[in-house]
Order: sequence, then structure tokens, then C-alpha cells
Amino acid sequence: MAGHSKWANIKHRKARVDSKRSKQWSNCSRAIIVAARDGGGDPKFNTTLRYAIDDAKAVNMPKDTIEKAIKKGTGEIEGETYEPARYEGYGPGGVAILADCLQSNANKTAPEIRSIFDKGGGNLGTQNSVAFGFTHEGVIHLDASKAEEDEVIEAALEAGAKDVATEDGLVTVSTEPTDFIGVKDALVAAGFEIEQAELTYTPGTTVQLDVPAAKKFLRLIDTLEDQDDVQRVHHNAEIPDEAYE
Repeated sequence: MAGHSKWANIKHRKARVDSKRSKQWSNCSRAIIVAARDGGGDPKFNTTLRYAIDDAKAVNMPKDTIEKAIKKGTGEIEGETYEPARYEGYGPGGVAILADCLQSNANKTAPEIRSIFDKGGGNLGTQNSVAFGFTHEGVIHLDASKAEEDEVIEAALEAGAKDVATEDGLVTVSTEPTDFIGVKDALVAAGFEIEQAELTYTPGTTVQLDVPAAKKFLRLIDTLEDQDDVQRVHHNAEIPDEAYE
């Protein structure tokens, strides 16, 4: 049977995303623009903007590029207008997929997303056709070899985390979306090294794919992530390590 681990899946996914630096910066810029537009340009009073800036810093986006995006959002300099949109559907093997976008032209984005699903062996669904099976939460990952679980539990729960679990060499801290920044800051202040931290949509159930189906599924996800307006893709697939080879 093909093997898989949560830690390996995270590393593979991060490596794939990291290889698309220009797309990362474009996504971060759009997120900053929208956050600054909706909540103001000061991250001290706008946690959504703070989160978007943290994401940008994590991918080494230049400071002046971040500041320019903030000014576009606040209207200090001219910039394109983006609106959030979500596309939901199923991929190979019946995997549920959420694609969160920031789009400037829905008449362009929607048919492109539909085409990607169709060509990738999936099908685009209607609003909330799969979203009901996911929970919006903050997820913070730490390497279990570098962090004592008991110490993480103490620091995380004191800061407002809702759960801490260890699996496959990974300590995972879960938070409500509103507590994410506070818990993350508390863990950093306590001296813990964070491997990955994000606001995400966690599936209630997962679908185990075999290697051929997983490879087909990964091609669909890669194409979705390359689409200009797609910010993040969430799914409920369990992917065997061999599918990344």
C-alpha cells in the first residue's frame, strides 16, 4: 500500500508553492490591497492586513512592494479593484475542492476555472456544494523534534488555541480564525520555531487516493494554483508520498 504522512504532504505542498515565486507575490499583493481597502492601512488595527503582510514577508516579498500594495488598497495610489470569490467542485476520485480567488472580472475567471475542472477530470459545483464539509480555522505546524508537546500545549492553550495534537512528527495547533494571530505571536514569543502557519479550511473527512488518481489530482491542483485569480486551494485528499515522485 502506498504510504503517506501529514508532514510529508505539507513539505511537498510547500515546495510546489515555493517554486512559483512570482505567483506568490502576485497573490500576496492582491490580499494586501483588499485587506487595506476593507479595513484600513494600519496592520495594528487591521488583523486581516497583518496576516496578509506576514504571508508576504514569509515569501520574501520586498518591503517597498508591500507598502505599494497597502497604498493601492487605501487609494493613495491608483490600483486595480479585486473582489473575493469562491469556486467549489470535485476532482478525480471525488475529492472536494475549494478555490478562493480575488478577481477583477468574474466573466473571465469563472469560465477559466470551469475549464480547469473539466480538463482535469473534475467538475465545478454550485455555491456551498462542498464548503459545508470544511471548517475555517487557524493551523500552526511545529516540528515535533524541535518542540516539546507539553510546552507547546501550555503556551498555545494559554494564548487561546482550541486544540494541540501530535502526528507524524508534527505538532499541530488549531485556533479559531480570530485567535490565530495572537496564538502565533505567543508561540514565537515563547521561543518556538514555526514551520508553517495559515488560516485555512480543514476538511471534516478525507478521501484516500491511489497513486495514479493522486497524480491526476495534483495536476489539476497545480493548474488551479497557476490561474491568475486563484489565491488558495483547499481540498480533502489524502495523497500518497509516491504521487510526488
